[in-house]
Amino acid sequence: MAKRSVLSAAALIGTALAAGLVAYQFGDSREVESRSLPAEPRQAPSLARLRTQHAALKQQLAFYAPAGPYIVVDTARNRLYVKQREEVLLDAVASTGSGTMLDHPDQPEQRWIFDTPRGAFAVQSKLVNPAWVKPDWAFLEEGRAIPANAAERVETGILGEYAFGFGNGYFIHGTLYTRLLGKNVTHGCIRLNDDDLRTVNRLADIGTPLIIF
Repeated sequence: MAKRSVLSAAALIGTALAAGLVAYQFGDSREVESRSLPAEPRQAPSLARLRTQHAALKQQLAFYAPAGPYIVVDTARNRLYVKQREEVLLDAVASTGSGTMLDHPDQPEQRWIFDTPRGAFAVQSKLVNPAWVKPDWAFLEEGRAIPANAAERVETGILGEYAFGFGNGYFIHGTLYTRLLGKNVTHGCIRLNDDDLRTVNRLADIGTPLIIF
């Protein structure tokens, strides 16, 4: 009797397992039911915590800032800043690259793009009363023949009192066209008015970091 009961119980268990397997295979949701637990709500950081994080990040940035003056140029807003740590020593209206292109009429592979370069640079040279040695594109832009005589390329009195070179022929310099300051009109150089140029000359030296974005 006990053996028959055990066998009957085993048969019932086997039948139940088989029914459960069939229900699982054919998607009978009455036999297999899944429930998802509600997600725990995420707590937004408190204002005090955000202020603490902001202060910590600000301190880290200050650690990496140059100890002396450095120059920052915002080409989108056409502004030039001279800063020392968090202090702004100069906030000047500038002109930067126009982004226009010029193709050489006789050399299709030669194209100039008049952008101000972006990145980290340094002042490499300081010139007093600089002269502009006009490149080929300046003559082509004016519809003139490129001169064979190098002396015909030199123009004086148009770059202001000072020019600060930062590589590849790019300079921060003055301008005769102060009405165009604040606009993207240059061939890549950075223009300032006379007073701001004098301030840069007073604050910057060879090796002064320059950041352009």
